[in-house]
Amino acid sequence: MDVRSGQNRAAAHLYPGIDPFDQRVLSVGDGHRIYVEQCGNPDGQPVVVLHGGPGGGCSPTMRRYFDPSHYRIILFDQRGCGRSRPHASVENNTTWHLVRDIEMIRDGLGIDDWIVFGGSWGATLALIYAQSHPDRVSYLILRGVFLMTQAELDWFYGGGAGQFFPDLWKAFESLIPEDERGDMIEAYGRRLFSGDMQQEIRYGRAWAGWENALAALSVTTSGESPAEYARAFARLENHYFTHRGWLDSDGAILANRHVIEHIPASIVQGRYDMICPPHSAYKLADGWDKAQLSLIGAAGHALSEPGITAELVRVTNLLRTGL
Repeated sequence: MDVRSGQNRAAAHLYPGIDPFDQRVLSVGDGHRIYVEQCGNPDGQPVVVLHGGPGGGCSPTMRRYFDPSHYRIILFDQRGCGRSRPHASVENNTTWHLVRDIEMIRDGLGIDDWIVFGGSWGATLALIYAQSHPDRVSYLILRGVFLMTQAELDWFYGGGAGQFFPDLWKAFESLIPEDERGDMIEAYGRRLFSGDMQQEIRYGRAWAGWENALAALSVTTSGESPAEYARAFARLENHYFTHRGWLDSDGAILANRHVIEHIPASIVQGRYDMICPPHSAYKLADGWDKAQLSLIGAAGHALSEPGITAELVRVTNLLRTGL
């Protein structure tokens, strides 16, 4: 999960904007080409940033959580979104394709191991990547934890969050006939993959709008997402959620936590996150001796929440100094 959070309201905590020293389009096979960029210190401590969604794409703001004099910052747009092509494509686009892409980037850049930084779906992907390649991850920084479980999907698309935002839920639900509302992911999926571009944009905007409205503690419903972005975001999320992330079982990430318990981790979670409630972050951290959970009061889900921004920068600065 994770739509674009818009203007960052905690800019005082962030490092000044920096331009990439390397931008490239990498052919990863299966007909996909992904956008990859590097910025900061070319000889610095490497960190890879995994954006949310699936389908959210990376943004310049994501570079600014890291001291550019210390970190070698790698960002990329996952398959089908942002500047990667083909846009909005779900063909050959699964969690395991993305894990392979991350390894291809790491190997191609000559990096032995790196810090993995991800929020929301990016946290999901970070955990799955770490469990697949535990020797390649030196540290995990996770924000707004999403474990790709049925309970989490039921919460957000089955009316749980809608109990707190009944007006917004009604707007999201009302686009679907009553006899299809028992499975909103499936119902939206039929329209997001209808082949009718205007219908796909309409339902893509509604899908993105429901999530965007609940991302920050201060709820906003102003403005619509750009058509191209909303369609790709909604199609990719729906595709991944329909297939439950291609995990072997519900709860697979927690079941496999023992594989990564030697890796230190910082988990930053908004206490009032309505998209990815704190229960998942708490379960992930509970019993993981090398993980530190920071529950941020007066914060929701968005990366741009002031308290979340401040804590993430604090963590990256501590890692910079070796503490």
